[in-house]
Amino acid sequence: MRVEQMTAKALKNVDYDRYLLASAVGKRAEALANGARPLIDFDPRKLKYADVALQEIAEGKIIVSLES
Repeated sequence: MRVEQMTAKALKNVDYDRYLLASAVGKRAEALANGARPLIDFDPRKLKYADVALQEIAEGKIIVSLES
């Protein structure tokens, strides 16, 4: 999936709140960098943690809400 498509799908999952999406991607990418287990299979040589986090949100594997 292309980054633009993934971003559009992820935005839909957070009710089109760009700030909320950016915050969630940043937090999840930091968690992945600190050793959190990824929820998708990926090649670490090809994707960055932010890309993995965005894909997890786009696929609905991570639910983002205002309370988090």
